[in-house]
Amino acid sequence: MSSEQGPLRGFTIVVAGKGGTGKTLVSALLVRYLRRHGAVLAIDADPDSNLPEALGVESPPTVGQIREALLDPRSRGDGSAAMPAEKLFEQKVLEAVSEQKGFDLIVMGRGEGEGCYCAVNHILRSIIDGQARNYASVVIDSEAGLEHISRRTARDVDVMLVVTDASARGVGTARRVCELARELRVQFGRTLVLVNKVTDETRAIMADHAAAAGLEVVGYLPYDPAVAENDSRGLPIWALPEDSPVMRACQDVFRRLDAVREERLRRVGVRAQAGAAKTG
Repeated sequence: MSSEQGPLRGFTIVVAGKGGTGKTLVSALLVRYLRRHGAVLAIDADPDSNLPEALGVESPPTVGQIREALLDPRSRGDGSAAMPAEKLFEQKVLEAVSEQKGFDLIVMGRGEGEGCYCAVNHILRSIIDGQARNYASVVIDSEAGLEHISRRTARDVDVMLVVTDASARGVGTARRVCELARELRVQFGRTLVLVNKVTDETRAIMADHAAAAGLEVVGYLPYDPAVAENDSRGLPIWALPEDSPVMRACQDVFRRLDAVREERLRRVGVRAQAGAAKTG
């Protein structure tokens, strides 16, 4: 894990949207791209965990599994019995981080039993608030639907990237996600929409739908047969060639996210200068 500190530490993107829109694809593409800024922390917060497969790595022990193991009194017979439960939980999660070339991976998974998500969501918030600052970028592949927002597990992040497919229903879901985030006053720097699986015929239609819904579209990804073939073969994101349609399109989208990062850097610089002037 990187421990370098700086004004761009922990630039956090939550990838949201309904199931089947390509959230995990976009999350993996972001990890692939954002390594140019430094180490990336990838968090698979979807109980139906697919991000490890998309990134071509073995799934580490999940946060849900770790919690269930710690509920068994026999698991504390290693001298850790004196450690507070919450501290032990966080320690075990950090030990389970999968360290890869250019990125680390945490998988939230799902626990069994009543109330498990309260603890899992708490540790997710703790990771975002604490560990995220040790990385240049953080990408969170969130669960399908609106639950993660209604439980406020995604908070104080720089970008919520809402992925929708090329359908009117998908745009409707994206609009509800954005509205719910505003109602709950979740602290997002920007809420942007990415339209996936568009064709030449549907792109203009989707642009009209998004404009009518008042959504800010950051870009469009085309339907790409290379992605479908990749999925059918169970290949990771690294197998997509740089010149494939979706790779070319996502470069433009992610450069726009870089502009959001740069704007954050300018704001941090202005605040730092103002603080120095007050103490000077």
